[in-house]
Order: sequence, then structure tokens, then C-alpha cells
Amino acid sequence: MTKIKAWISAARLRTLPLSVSGIIVGSALGYQSFIGTGIFWLAIATTLGLQILSNFANDYGDGVKGTDNEDRVGPQRALQSGAISKKEMFRGIIITALITLGVSIALIYVSFGAANFLYSIFFFLLGLASIVAAIKYTMGSSAYGYKGLGDIFVFIFFGLVSVVGCYFLFTKHLSFLIFLPAITIGLLSATVLNLNNMRDHISDKKAGKNTLVVKLGINRAKKYHLSLLILAMLSMLLYLLLTYDHWVNLLFLLSFIPLLIHIKKVINTKNTELLDPELKKVALTTFLLSILFSLGQIL
Repeated sequence: MTKIKAWISAARLRTLPLSVSGIIVGSALGYQSFIGTGIFWLAIATTLGLQILSNFANDYGDGVKGTDNEDRVGPQRALQSGAISKKEMFRGIIITALITLGVSIALIYVSFGAANFLYSIFFFLLGLASIVAAIKYTMGSSAYGYKGLGDIFVFIFFGLVSVVGCYFLFTKHLSFLIFLPAITIGLLSATVLNLNNMRDHISDKKAGKNTLVVKLGINRAKKYHLSLLILAMLSMLLYLLLTYDHWVNLLFLLSFIPLLIHIKKVINTKNTELLDPELKKVALTTFLLSILFSLGQIL
């Protein structure tokens, strides 16, 4: 594997559509002509930077701790395979963090300018918190991913912060209703992480990575998984009930079909290692939901 291919692999491109789902939803709710705006594209770039940063940090953290070993079920990581050294990956993490911070500052400036200084400070601190959260998932002695807290952080940053934050960048105000689709995106993002942890629960337990799945046990983790999916769909249905005004608002319901098929798959699958293909399916379904939901808002 060449270095370029190794870095592309470490960036885990299949995770990127899920990461921008919240930005798409928040932008559509905040501004109907969002696609042509600098705010939208800078928000997309910031989120992609955070996701890639998180992927690099996870590769480094799990690699250094020995969690990525021969017991791991998913694709081999860059550090694990030796394609990228520890020093190179650490340097990549620093560079990605700095670039992401720079893009986030540009986003804040385009959104608020000099007229909303307090908003700018708040979002700058939020950007720093997002970068720290992306790094600390598996890196360091206090990595929260090793304490079963990954789901909470994913829900907050890829759900609430992504959707509500992006909505605020456009509108400069908040609405209670915005939190409903934000909850949906956050729960579905946590669903993808839970799938990953169910797949890896045996190797994680051996390595001392106490994810929520390891703490709950696989049977209760499955129930938790189904709860995430059901609550995600109910939250979006409640938003539909409170805001419906045209049939196009119903478009996102099409994305419920693969989610319901996924629920059946999880219930019927005994060997959780076989759930690996479901990660991509749920991630892409969340992206599909964000597209269909946004179309329903702007058409």
C-alpha cells in the first residue's frame, strides 16, 4: 500500500457521509438556498475535518494501546498494519487539527463578522471542544471511548451541535422544533457507533476498551440499539406531525424502509461480527434521510 492510499484508508471515507448529515439538515432548516452559501460549505469542510481528525486519532489511540490487534474484526487500521508509523500519524493528527481549526475560524467570521463578538467567542470555544472531543475518544490515558462515553459525545457533537449549531449560524436564533431532527441525527450517529462496538465487543473486552457494549453485554446492547433506532424515527415523526404542510414533507419516510430492514437484521443476527456490513448501510441511510428531509423542507 502506498502512503497516499494508506492515508486515504486511515481517513475512512465511508464515515464521511454520516458526518455531514447534521450539517445538511441544519442548513436546510436555517436557509432554503443554503447550497450556494459560504456558511454551508465551510460548515461541511469543518465537519469533514473533525471526522477525519477523529478517524486519525482513533487509529493512533487504538494502535498505541494495542486494541487494534489480530482479534479485530473490521478493516485493518493504518497503524496496525504498519503502513503509517506512530510519528507520522501523530503529525497527521496535529496538521488536521490545525487545518480544521482554521476552517472553523473562517466559518465563524463568515457567519458573524465583527458584529456578533459574543457569538463568535462561543462558537470558537465550541470548535475547540469539538477538536478535543475528536482527539480524546481513544487517545490518552483518559480516553472517554474506553469508558463507555463515546455514544454520548457522538450524540452531542454529530447530532445536537451539528444540526442546531448550523441552524444558528444561518438564523442567529433557536427554535425548540429544531432539536427534534437534531435528536434523530444524533441517535442514528450513535447507532452506527454502537454497531461498530457490537462488532468489536470481544476484542475490545480483551483489550480493556470498556465501550458501552462491553459494559452492557451483547443482549442488552442489542436492546439499546433498537431503542436508539425507534427513538430516532419517533423524534422525526413528531417533527413531521408538528410542522406538516405539504406532501413533500413526507419524503424522508422512504429512509425508514432500510432502517426497518436493519432492525430485523439485528434481531435475527446471533453472531455480531456479521453486522459489519450494516455500519455502511445505516450511515448511508442517515445521509439519505438528511437529503430527503432537506428536500422536503426547501421544495
